[in-house]
Amino acid sequence: MTTIIDGKQLAKALNAQTKTRVAALAAQGKVPGLAVIIVGTDPASELYVRSKHRKAGQLGINSIVRQLPATISQADLLAVVRAYNVDPTIHGILVQSPLPNGLDETAVINAIDPGKDVDGFHPVNVGRLFKNLPGHYPVSCTPRGIMTMLESLQTPLRGKHAVVVGRSNIVGRPMAAMLLNADMSVTITHKYGSNLRALTTTADVLVVATGVTHLIKEADVKPGAIVIDVGMDRDADGKLTGDVDFDAVFDKVHAISPVPGGVGPMTIATLMRQTVDLCEWSDELGNE
Repeated sequence: MTTIIDGKQLAKALNAQTKTRVAALAAQGKVPGLAVIIVGTDPASELYVRSKHRKAGQLGINSIVRQLPATISQADLLAVVRAYNVDPTIHGILVQSPLPNGLDETAVINAIDPGKDVDGFHPVNVGRLFKNLPGHYPVSCTPRGIMTMLESLQTPLRGKHAVVVGRSNIVGRPMAAMLLNADMSVTITHKYGSNLRALTTTADVLVVATGVTHLIKEADVKPGAIVIDVGMDRDADGKLTGDVDFDAVFDKVHAISPVPGGVGPMTIATLMRQTVDLCEWSDELGNE
C-alpha cells in the first residue's frame, strides 16, 4: 500500500516542537529573531514572505520584514544586510529571491554572516555541507525538510540509491549532498539528461525538482521507490501540480509526496526550525 508523505502534518508536528523550543529560550531571556529582506514588489515573493512572517509570529519568533524599493543600489542593500549582521536581536537573515535586475544576488548572499545565513546559501555553509563537516551550521531548508520527510518513513537509507533530478543551488545540489551524507549512493541529473529514464528507474529514492509539469511518468519510476516531488507547477487547467504525475505513479511506489501539501509546508517549517537553531547556536557561532 502506497504511503502519502503528508507534509502538512509533518510540518504541524515540527512547528509544535519549534514553538516549545522558542518558549524555552524565552524563559532564558532569548527570543529568536528573523530578518527577511524583500526588494521590489514581486507578488509571488510578497506572498511567500507574508507566509513566513505569519508563521514566525505564531511560533513566537521575532520576525522583521524589511521591504526595500526595486531602485535600491547594490551598496545600500549590502549596508542593510551588514546592519543585521551586527544586530544581536537577529539570528537569521534571509534575502528573498529573485532580486530585481541590476542587483548582484551572489554578492548579497556572500555578505550575510554565515552564522546568520538561515537559508544555508552562503558558500561557507555550502562547503561545510558538501564536506560533511561536524558541528553546527545552517543548510538549505528545502532539502533539510525533505530529509525530515524521509526520516518519517523509518525506511533505512544507507546503501540505497538516490537519484536527484534538478541541479539548482537551492534544492538539487544540496539535496544530493545530504543524501550522500546519509550514506546513500547518489546520482544527480536534470531535465536535459538524455538518459533520464534509464537513471530514474534505478532510484530507491527519487527527488524531482525541475519545474516541468509531470516530467516523471509511471514508466520513469522503480517499483517500490520513494518519490519526493519538489515541483510547484500549473497544469493546462491552471491546477497546482508537481513535476511527477502523481496519479499515474501512485500505485507503483512505496511512498510519494503530494503537490500541494508535501514539500512546501516542510520548507517553511524547516526555516522556522533553523531560525531557532541559529538562536540556540548563537554563542558558539559568535552572533551575540
